[in-house]
Amino acid sequence: MKKLHYLIVMLTFLGILRLNAQDITLFEQINGRYDFTFIGNTMNSAENNPTFSYITSSSSAAQLNMSPSDRIVRAYLYWAGSGDGDFQVNLNGNPLTADRTFSHARFFSPSTFTYFSAFKDITSYVQATGNGTYTLSDLDISAFEALHYSRKTNFAGWAILIVYENPSLTLNQLNIYDGLQGVPDALQINLTNLFVLNNTNAKAGFIAWEGDSQLPTETFSVNSIAISNAMNPINNVFNSTNSITGSNTLYNMDLDVYEIDNYVAIGDTSASITLSSSQDFIMINTVITKLNSQLPDATVVINNVATLCNSREVNINYTVYNTNSTEILPANTSISFYSAGQFLGRTFTQNAIAIGGSETGTFSLNIPISISNNFNLQAVVDDMGNGIGTVNELNENNNTFSIPVELTTSPDFNALEDLTSCNLGLTRGQFDFSSYESAVKTDPTQVVHFYETSTNAEADILALLNIANYEAISTPKEIFVRVENANCYAITSFSLLTRNCPPTVYNAVSANGDGSNDTFFIEGLRDVFVNFNLEIYNRWGKLVWTGNNSKADWDGTVPNAIGGEKAPEGTYYYVLNLNDPDYPNALVGYLYLAY
Repeated sequence: MKKLHYLIVMLTFLGILRLNAQDITLFEQINGRYDFTFIGNTMNSAENNPTFSYITSSSSAAQLNMSPSDRIVRAYLYWAGSGDGDFQVNLNGNPLTADRTFSHARFFSPSTFTYFSAFKDITSYVQATGNGTYTLSDLDISAFEALHYSRKTNFAGWAILIVYENPSLTLNQLNIYDGLQGVPDALQINLTNLFVLNNTNAKAGFIAWEGDSQLPTETFSVNSIAISNAMNPINNVFNSTNSITGSNTLYNMDLDVYEIDNYVAIGDTSASITLSSSQDFIMINTVITKLNSQLPDATVVINNVATLCNSREVNINYTVYNTNSTEILPANTSISFYSAGQFLGRTFTQNAIAIGGSETGTFSLNIPISISNNFNLQAVVDDMGNGIGTVNELNENNNTFSIPVELTTSPDFNALEDLTSCNLGLTRGQFDFSSYESAVKTDPTQVVHFYETSTNAEADILALLNIANYEAISTPKEIFVRVENANCYAITSFSLLTRNCPPTVYNAVSANGDGSNDTFFIEGLRDVFVNFNLEIYNRWGKLVWTGNNSKADWDGTVPNAIGGEKAPEGTYYYVLNLNDPDYPNALVGYLYLAY
């Protein structure tokens, strides 16, 4: 409010209240060989306080003139005015919509007076356009000018904050604060995590709106010391001036820059900036400081976490950065890992990391059983495992990175019963376990393979191909089953067994050497019932032949007969003792011998 000096005694009666605003807070910190400047202009053709007419237009222009060695890295447009806000404007004929908006309101009985500002990142546009004239247009506060004219707070204006890089500059830390905060509410900004190596060319600047040059009750202080320069008296800093151009006709706005070399000492680790006014109603939009503070700034990113199947060991790939910094990050900077506040392990950087550099490393952790299979893994750089670091950094609040981790566990599977088939001799057997491929699954998406050894199953090599007609050379034979899901696998097994099935007797013998039924053949006998004993009798009950597992089948010859005679054609009887506990009784039958 203008001329509050004659209204101070009446504040209680007028009910002047601060209704709302966005306090000035840190927007961005930039570290490197950087500096800043402003361009901008007011929309007011005169100061609003002593003028008895509307003085606010919707367009004005300013010149940008950067050195060829200056490389623009940031360009932030701020515009402001009286009223609820106009957040769509034009810059050099290009329509812009605000990225962020700010508001402030004061109650001056009987009305509430509102003010606004807006922000737009126009870095790419200014980089492409370069030096020349910048015209902001279509900034319209006409709907609110009559109300604000009644309090002489009708204004509008714009400014572009430009951050640029130049290799000749020292390593600096730039802090950009913004919002929309009213003064006479004193505004103080505390800078921390500094290490001022050189105070040469330290400076601070601000974008302020609605100040009046006739009210000398305003101060700008650094570390509690009020400072001034040729354009800004020590008690009248919001006086419609532009420190860059030397103009004192920037009506109802200020683009001021102060050299603060003498107010910041080498070795300082903190500093404070204070803006105050005891009479004039001022709104601070943006404050930027530049200090030659040389410190590293460690950050960490977990690139990947590799989990082992059915294991609580994880392998972490991470990168430590020193990108937004003004000093080398020393070697042996610690990186600690946590889950839900529980310390898991610690490693260290191997080398000094240059400004703008990085280092990638790997680290293995065994996750305690007390932590669930799904958890958040947190990496904290410059942390010794107790929340305490050893490196003084530019920013101590950006050292943490988190990533969700899921330990891979073996899939569930159904148990498989052992398979039994007939002994084909010497425990050899033929098996079909093709149905087990689906029987073992608990999820149809699982993949199943069979192996002859556990080593092959673990390594997933030499899977069995013929599982519908698999021949086991000897039994018992264990078959291993690998059941896989997308992330892990399980190994189970079943056994192939054989039993001695009842032999089949072929009781027709035509011992004529034609290759068909030339001997008395009993299928499933030899090498199955290895202790069998076979006796053949003629019709009168005389034993004519005996055999066992080591003796050839009977071809009708009667051993020890005179002249080695062949037994005559006819019916004979056999007695087969299998000598097997499953078959305690002899098998008895007849056979017919012919030639």
